[in-house]
Order: sequence, then structure tokens, then C-alpha cells
Amino acid sequence: MFEGLRDRLGAIFRDIRGKGALGEKEVDAVLREIRLALLEADVNFRVARDFIGKVRGAVAGAERAIHLDPSQQVVKAVHAELTELMGRRGAALERAPAGTTVVMLVGLQGSGKTTTAGKLALRLRGKGLRVLLVPADVARPAAIAQLKRLAEQTGADAFDSEGMKDPLAIAAQALERARREHYDYCVLDSAGRMHADDGLMEELRRMKELARPHETLLVADAMTGQEAVGLGEAFQRKIGLTGVVFTKLDGDARGGAALSLRAVTGLPIKLAGVGEKLDALEDFHPDRMASRILGMGDVLSLIEKAEAAIAPGDAQEMAQSLQKGVFTLETMRDQIARMRKMGPLTDLLSMVPGLGPRLRGMDLDEKELTRTVAIIDSMTPGERRRPEVIKGSRRRRIALGSGTQVQDVNRLLRQFTQMQKVMRQFSKGGKQGKLRMMRQMLNS
Repeated sequence: MFEGLRDRLGAIFRDIRGKGALGEKEVDAVLREIRLALLEADVNFRVARDFIGKVRGAVAGAERAIHLDPSQQVVKAVHAELTELMGRRGAALERAPAGTTVVMLVGLQGSGKTTTAGKLALRLRGKGLRVLLVPADVARPAAIAQLKRLAEQTGADAFDSEGMKDPLAIAAQALERARREHYDYCVLDSAGRMHADDGLMEELRRMKELARPHETLLVADAMTGQEAVGLGEAFQRKIGLTGVVFTKLDGDARGGAALSLRAVTGLPIKLAGVGEKLDALEDFHPDRMASRILGMGDVLSLIEKAEAAIAPGDAQEMAQSLQKGVFTLETMRDQIARMRKMGPLTDLLSMVPGLGPRLRGMDLDEKELTRTVAIIDSMTPGERRRPEVIKGSRRRRIALGSGTQVQDVNRLLRQFTQMQKVMRQFSKGGKQGKLRMMRQMLNS
């Protein structure tokens, strides 16, 4: 998401880097290019116009910031306005002060409502909360079976609406059960249509009136572009919304909907679907997203992913091993497994400040990690702990067992030797040892 916009803005900032103070003519030219970049990213033209006006006002006094060069001055202004455009601060999911919190998901057919319900259930279950999923989409029979499967996969419960034809009756009985059995959250998966017709809106309006949800969230496909903005306006006008969940934010769409919808409707973006897996649902942080768009990385999100993927005990054990200089092929394999839990490699590296631009055009083969793990798994425990014993015949056996070539085994062993040297430098302690390790990692 936002890759095209990120590339365009990066090129604009590179062009003005190192120049002297920006005069009015130069500012006009830069802002014109930024406006075109926003429009190409499918940002609403009124939103783009207002955005440029605000950036112009911020840049007008940039010559006073003598510690920043012109590109930094513009980046600072654009970052601030992007953050403001998307909501300034993240909007947390509401929680009822007492009793069951009701969340109603609405949207068009195919927007990802049912999958989002499952992702939300997994997220809440991870916090130790009890969740009841309610399949109230009687227009799509497969939705009931799908939500039941998602409940099983996430450890949530699903209300049995099999054979029931009235979505309002489903909602009423499910809410009664949720309150009676003291569920923390009740998530209503409402019906969708191909278009926001009057029949759908009336059904949703009546369901909302009955359920009185604490959250009424529009689930919108980020790849629908400006259509999502009109959809948000329609749902807001006819039934009332409290926020938006964008799905497919990891796709190749231009991203203008995510930038435009809040500005047009005033609705906060609460959650973002960033993948197909059930754990690929994130809080939406406007400041972090602005940093990603400008190629500045997102260290906080990277840390949160690491904390979610690595148990505290494992992290402590890993740190103690590194401090002692203990780094084996088993350690390497375990680290790969933990890293893969955090998400696609390209996404993780793009969160590291400064790495985003360097990743363009690089072919990061996720299958290489699979081959690496297969090679290590084909070794004996003794070989994994003492790889120096792996000679010619052993290398051929390992290659055959892992379905790879001897060259692949050789390459892995060379990489491991280099990593082992770096970890030993780290274990020697002191600031200089850590600085040497960081330099080697950056230069590799």
C-alpha cells in the first residue's frame, strides 16, 4: 500500500535535497508535484487541494528553520499534514464500562466483513476476552459456515443461527445470550449487498436500533479507491458509523481511499487488515502510517510485532545466549521461525528507517527462508551444534535430505559463519563491540 505515492514523494524530495532556501517559485513547483502525486494515488481532489494549502502555509516560514535543508523542511510539513489528514492519533476500539461490548460490522459484499470478524475475535481472545461471533448475514448462507470455522480457529464462540431467516431475530437472541453468559464482546456480522441499496440500509438501521452497538464499523476494501469514500458517506448518512476498518491495506492499491475517507466523513480509521492470515489485523496509527508513506520506517510497529511474536521467556533466553556468545544453527533456525511469525520479510524491512528506498527493485525471496530451515532440519543435532564437522559427504546428505543443492548448503554455512563472528563481537561487551556489530550488519 502507498508504494506509488511513496516513490513519487521520495523522488520529489531527492530533487530538492541540497538546494538553498526555497523561494516562492520553488515552493510552487514542489507543491504542484506533490499535488499530482496525491491525485495519482487516488486521493479526493478536494482533499488534495486542502492538503496542499496547509503544507504551503507550513513551508512558507521554512527559511527560518536554518538547521534543516529544504527537503527536510518539506518532509516535516508533509508528515505533519499527512498525520493530521489520517486522524492525528489512533482511535482505539470502544469498550463498554460494564457488561457486553457490542460491535456491529457493516459494508458491501466482498469487503471482508466475515474475515474481519474472525480477525477481531482472535485479537480480542489474545487479550483474554470472551467473544461471541454472530452470523446475521442470511443473504449469504456460506457466511454462517465461514463464521463458525473462524470461531473454531480463534477460540471464540459462534451463535447458531442455522435455519433462522430473520437477521433481527438472530441479533436479538444472540445479544440476549451474550449478556446472559457474560461475554466481553459480541460481534455482529451483518448482511452485505453488491450495492448500498435502500433495502440493505433499512435492515442495518433496524438492526442497529435493536442492538445499540458501542461500535458500528464500516469494513471497506482499500482497493476500491474513491468508491470507498462515497460508500462511507452513504453508510454514515443512513445508519451512522463510529469508525472504519480498511481491509487489503497490504495490496497494490494506490491508497487514496485511506487518505481521503477520514477527511471527507470525519470517521476515524480504527483498524487495518494487512494480510490474509487471521493475525493480520492492526491498530491504525496515523503518525506511523505517515512515516511509512514518506519512507521513514515504523520502528514502533516493528517492536510491537516482535513483542507479539516472541514470548518474554524466549526473548530473555535469546538475549542471554547472545551475551554468552552462544549462536548455533539451532539458534538461527529459531530466530527465522520467530521472524516469520511477524509477517512478510519485505514488510518488516520496510519498517526499518532508511531501508525502504533501498528495498525498491530488490527480489526478497521468502522461499529462501524455507530452504534455509529445511537445510538446518536435515542436519543431525550434533551437526547443528558443531557445523565445523560438516564436510563433503555430510553436505551431500544434507542437500539430498532438504531437496536442495550442495551449493545451497555451502552458502548457508558461510552465512552462518559470518553471523557467528558478528554475535561473538557483540558478546565481548562494551559500546565499541556493539558499534562494530551494527556497522557490519549495515554494510552486509
